[in-house]
Amino acid sequence: MPVHPEAQTLLDALAEQGMPPFPQMTVPMARAAAKGFLDLQGEPESIAVDERRITGPASQIPVRIYTPDGDGPKPLVVYFHGGGWVIGDLDIVDRPLRSIANRSGAVIVSVDYRLAPEHVAPAAFDDCYAATVWAAENAAELGADPDRLIVAGDSAGGHLAASVAQAAKDRGGPAIAAQLLLYPVTDFDFSTPSYEENADGYLLTRGAMEWFWAHYLGAQSDDLDYLCPGRREDVSGLPPAYVATSEFDPLRDEGENYARKLEAAGVPVTLKRFDGMLHDFLWTLGATPSGAGIIDEIADAVRKAGA
Repeated sequence: MPVHPEAQTLLDALAEQGMPPFPQMTVPMARAAAKGFLDLQGEPESIAVDERRITGPASQIPVRIYTPDGDGPKPLVVYFHGGGWVIGDLDIVDRPLRSIANRSGAVIVSVDYRLAPEHVAPAAFDDCYAATVWAAENAAELGADPDRLIVAGDSAGGHLAASVAQAAKDRGGPAIAAQLLLYPVTDFDFSTPSYEENADGYLLTRGAMEWFWAHYLGAQSDDLDYLCPGRREDVSGLPPAYVATSEFDPLRDEGENYARKLEAAGVPVTLKRFDGMLHDFLWTLGATPSGAGIIDEIADAVRKAGA
């Protein structure tokens, strides 16, 4: 199907603003531009929010904890924001996470991991794994159930969630009940059909992904542990997965390929492609409300994992 009319209106509005592509921006410019997505998200829902700093492998990690009404213990979601490991922060996913927490009844811990290029791979992964361990160990104090621990994230955050799920299996914990991967990065490969079809013109471009990867890797090799979850040979025994992809997204194929790989290995998988949608539409639901069903689907996946 063609690009959804709401998504096309958004693309046209961004084009009128004359925002340069990411490869032509400095990192501070790109981070400032990302703040513009806050105006595309609608009004924030009311929910109890707690800001904390937890001990990480190299520094204190800021986290934002969302606690919905209702008796506990509740499911516990550890969430990693997208942004190519370079941009994004707690604010960029604040409004979507408020909605997800309210509809799912889960406590959500949103993680402000270290960003590249100041902190190259595997800094972001190390912070996310440490935050997941912290959440599991402190679940009772958070009013949550450590046996219903879920990792989740969008784009680069989906990559980090998949990587944490793999590492938790390898390292003997914490036990993860489910992984929710929203249009995730799963491979270092710019030659898939979706990269060819959506190389330019659909918000996230191939050039932007090359720019993000270059910053995240720095001088590091692309064969670091947990860098490409889609290349892992044995994915059996990993947590059940919900995988969402967008039709007009360079990352579409690698997300769907990973979902099929998990399913072939006996992992329960729910795969949903959002036709007509652009990459990271979770950040633009005020402008593309036809994609808002993803909130209900995530909430449903959380409830099923916590059943």
